[in-house]
Amino acid sequence: QVHLVESGGGSVQAGGSLRLSCAAYGFTDSITCMAWFRQAPGKEREGVAILYTDDGSTIYADSVKGRFTISRDNARDTLYLQMNSLQSEDTGMYYCALKYGFGCTLTKTWEYNMWGQGTQVTVSS
Repeated sequence: QVHLVESGGGSVQAGGSLRLSCAAYGFTDSITCMAWFRQAPGKEREGVAILYTDDGSTIYADSVKGRFTISRDNARDTLYLQMNSLQSEDTGMYYCALKYGFGCTLTKTWEYNMWGQGTQVTVSS
């Protein structure tokens, strides 16, 4: 079983940058995709970005396109989310997740098999 641990959250001013990390511990060979989700207080969890582990292809939510970049260091089994031009609307708890099997989406959170504990991002305007 894989265990996910996020880090890198913090407080920044609008326009600033942060890089989140998600270390995966355990057997990671069968993972179809890894993803970042976020949840603001009083709101539902929403998908931010997906990375397919076989070919490195990515999917982004419209709200973060051009500002966020998802990537993975295969040798270190670590997923990253580089966040630039941060806005107050980006504030929330950020979670990484992984999925086995066919197909990954930004919306079907229940299909993801494993979640990290989350890391808080706070953007002040």
